[in-house]
Amino acid sequence: MTQRSYYAACTLGLETVLAGELQALGGQRVEVRRGACAFVGEPAVGYAACLWARSAIRVQEELARGRARDRDELYALARTVDWTRSITWLQTFAIDGAVKDSFANDTRFPVLVVKDAVCDQFRDRFGKRPDVGKDRPDLPIKLVLHGDEAILYRELGGEPLHKRGYREIQHKSPLNEATAAGLLLLTGWDKRRALCDPMCGSATFLIEAAWLATDRAPGLGRSFAFERWQDVELDAWRRLYDDAEARAQRGAANCPPLFGNDRHPGAIALAQKALAAAGLAGRVQLTHGDAADYEPPAAPGLVVTNPPWGDRLQAEPEALAASWRALGAFLHRRCRGASAFVLCGDPGLTQHLGLRASGKHPLRIGTIECRWLRYEVDAG
Repeated sequence: MTQRSYYAACTLGLETVLAGELQALGGQRVEVRRGACAFVGEPAVGYAACLWARSAIRVQEELARGRARDRDELYALARTVDWTRSITWLQTFAIDGAVKDSFANDTRFPVLVVKDAVCDQFRDRFGKRPDVGKDRPDLPIKLVLHGDEAILYRELGGEPLHKRGYREIQHKSPLNEATAAGLLLLTGWDKRRALCDPMCGSATFLIEAAWLATDRAPGLGRSFAFERWQDVELDAWRRLYDDAEARAQRGAANCPPLFGNDRHPGAIALAQKALAAAGLAGRVQLTHGDAADYEPPAAPGLVVTNPPWGDRLQAEPEALAASWRALGAFLHRRCRGASAFVLCGDPGLTQHLGLRASGKHPLRIGTIECRWLRYEVDAG
């Protein structure tokens, strides 16, 4: 079977996590890039990456790559792709562009060139063309124009893969689901120790931890763009999906103790809705209160949390310091002998924990340089 080339994107700093996931799914020649991994594999590997890669934000299949120094070369490259392999003229497509140091000053003109190439190919063959659909297009196309080279991809997922479907209304400054899952994988959690988030917000860490522990694929329950393509290998996709459903059923009883707390009642309300939407109602114990006073039902073996930091929530400095002191108090009083992982985008706040980090993993969330900090809480 023909091998295809893929490109999977992730949060900057989680590339090695994603690479490990792709290799486990059967991806070959996995190459770590900045904020992404390139790999090759049969179509089923691309489907599996959408279904199972927890840290992936998107997965794209490369369709064409070549020189594009002007409009004519870009048009000719786009015409080398058989777009009818993906959709019919009754379906829709959309093109997203990224341009750097090329013949075009911005994305508008090269995107229009590719659109013309797609439409002209359909007109030449059928006398009709598909419409451009901005909302949920059947064929999402990505154009990358860098220097004299252009690359054309088709987006397998459609909607970004971090949109698992369990969160409709977001708490202020939520943690991206794929990023949360990647950070959990970095902890080396054995999926059996009790896990706690004392500042859980809308429960992203807790939901991703529950799905990880119960072997539930993050893509279950949502649709993907590739399912609407003419060349989708339905038998292979159905086998993958059926297997994922069976694994989730078998793993449902393996959820370890999971606890969460937040001082904001609105966040807890959103967390409860998200847990219900994720099929985890009653599986995670949530409480409302200050972290300094929080008493989890059992001693946690692992703490993961994303406390407030300045650029993220634009809070007052003293309020931020108070939040970190409360977290430090919780760790000292309730978590002796546990490992704690704390996400921080402001190094000055960590002094309020009263702990020395034993590990620091850099990553970038949006425009902010962050650290995934590890603390071993003294058992003495």
